Amino acid sequence: MFYFNKYIKFIVLYTFTAVLSPTFAGSYEDFFSAIERDDAPAVARLIRLGFDPNTPSPQGLHPLFAAINAPAPKVAQALTQAPATKIDFRNAHDESPLMMASIKGMDVLAKLLIERGADVNKTAWTPLHYAASSGRLVVMNLLLDHHAYIDAPSPNGTTPLMMAAMYGTPSAVKLLLEAGADPTIKNDLGLSAVDFALRESKQESAALIQAFLQARSK
Repeated sequence: MFYFNKYIKFIVLYTFTAVLSPTFAGSYEDFFSAIERDDAPAVARLIRLGFDPNTPSPQGLHPLFAAINAPAPKVAQALTQAPATKIDFRNAHDESPLMMASIKGMDVLAKLLIERGADVNKTAWTPLHYAASSGRLVVMNLLLDHHAYIDAPSPNGTTPLMMAAMYGTPSAVKLLLEAGADPTIKNDLGLSAVDFALRESKQESAALIQAFLQARSK
């Protein structure tokens, strides 16, 4: 009797899966096709019909990452607003959607992610590091307004100011200095923000930091 019941359950499960599989396959293709087209209404409709917004893409990406990478900003916003979406999902490099939105300057998306509770101060590399490295002033201000730690150390002690000095813009350096970033901090290699700027021949950024240090010492 036990084996008979088990057999019946197997047949029911197999039949149910066989019926649903083509539907799921179609929804899956439609979902990621909609991301490529930045078709937010189509994505929202599929989610309402029960499609899991955390389903990995054919490339193994969380849909939010796929939308940010596309770029598909409308879809990314729709996914963020969907209650079932995991907005603090990390990729293989320990990057969050907020970090990727920050480095790309997607300020509307960054604001939505923060409103959903995205971690502004995740450990190791932070969204502020990423925003500073590409000089995204609007996102930098947004993060600081939501209590981003301005001198957050990366795993090797690099701060957002160092990233702005080496990879960002003089405006990003100025913003961080005026917001209270400490230019005297050194990373694990003993390098300061001025050193970072000089390594990439960012003379204007280096001059800004040096002028700030001189003014502070008076």
